[in-house]
Amino acid sequence: MSKFSLEVLERCVFPHAVTHDPDVLLGSAFGEDVALTRVGDDILASHVDPIIGAIDNIGWLAVHVACNDIAASGIRPRWILVLVLVPSRKDEDLLESIMADVHRAAVEINVSVVGGHTGYSSGISRPLVAVSAFGDARGRTPVRTGGAKVGDHVMVTKGIALEGTAILACDFADVARDLGITDHELARAKDLILDVSVIREAEVFAEFGASAMHDVTRGGIFETLLEMARTSGVRFRINISLLPQRAVVERFARCFAFDPLRMISSGTLVATVEPGNADAAARRLGEIGILCADIGTVEHGDGVELIDGDKTDHFDEIRCEDDELARMWTLYPR
Repeated sequence: MSKFSLEVLERCVFPHAVTHDPDVLLGSAFGEDVALTRVGDDILASHVDPIIGAIDNIGWLAVHVACNDIAASGIRPRWILVLVLVPSRKDEDLLESIMADVHRAAVEINVSVVGGHTGYSSGISRPLVAVSAFGDARGRTPVRTGGAKVGDHVMVTKGIALEGTAILACDFADVARDLGITDHELARAKDLILDVSVIREAEVFAEFGASAMHDVTRGGIFETLLEMARTSGVRFRINISLLPQRAVVERFARCFAFDPLRMISSGTLVATVEPGNADAAARRLGEIGILCADIGTVEHGDGVELIDGDKTDHFDEIRCEDDELARMWTLYPR
């Protein structure tokens, strides 16, 4: 599954997603992953995300991915609605397995399943799970994707291409073995999915006054940086050598020939923080066992500058439709 291009969104989607309701503080906007609505004296953050490009643990993953977007707004997720579609009405065991996974994830991050919809459709060959997540601000100021300020430091947690590598290990194990990946490497890659939640690091960054946050989903960290820079009206200057990358991710990237910068990586969070708070935020994250790297700065300009040794390249084209995991599904259909 992939996204439509920005051009298609601007032509076919955004013109039909306009509201004049004064209680809608943030509606449909490119790069902003939550809606913000005034409800009484509080603010409700809401988000919806579907998953169809993973099979193992799809219900568990869908809950975490949707709740990550709420957390990246500086608000803790509290409630979820779950939509589950399976290919056939005979897939009752599959349905129950998915819902058990949903429950397991909800317990892990302390959110409540408050409703949803289940069904089947012969028009799909794999299960589809969509989760709508909600959280109330409770006096906190929401953090937007487009809030980065000139002078901020750009911080990233855990590593890149985490989720995509884990999905390849789970759903493409046969291909991985054919490409020379060992069972030990497969096990290590599968374990990357355990780092999928960004709730704890989002809370730390919010505590230290993060100006912008975005979890790394489709399109990888490259697309995340582009979206944050575009919505903030600034340029991100990034040193590639400072990006944390785990050895097993490098191994999968070589064998499957994918670009880890453009691979989906739920579990990775990018945040921009004032220079005076960057080191303190990194130390706090280290204290709770979360790796954090300071990978660059926010400057005047546009797009993203990637520094790789003596080479510097500038990018400004949004290509949210490009994602390496989607390409893997095309190359190795399940």
